[in-house]
Amino acid sequence: MMSMLRRTAAWRPMLAVLLLAGSLSALNACAMGVMYVRMGPPPPRMEMRAHAPGSDYVWLPGYYRWDGVAYVWVGGYWVRPPHPRARWVPGRWEHTRRGWRFIQGHWRRR
Repeated sequence: MMSMLRRTAAWRPMLAVLLLAGSLSALNACAMGVMYVRMGPPPPRMEMRAHAPGSDYVWLPGYYRWDGVAYVWVGGYWVRPPHPRARWVPGRWEHTRRGWRFIQGHWRRR
């Protein structure tokens, strides 16, 4: 029983260092605001749009997001623009020498 406690106690500092290193790298990625992915996203899916809920709605197309392990599809949806002359600029994946990064979609004034 005592040897088991010693082995467990010996792993605690190493575990703490690993957790700290992981936390710091995650904070660094968040602080920079950009996350790079080594592999590119799959081709976009073809989506079937339901009828717009109203004439003032705009379709925001679906896209792939990176969840830390794999790409996950986020389906498109209808939404009202934040102001009458707003135009949606879709998000996109961009390849750089550091890897693939996602540029968020956003509203732009016409």
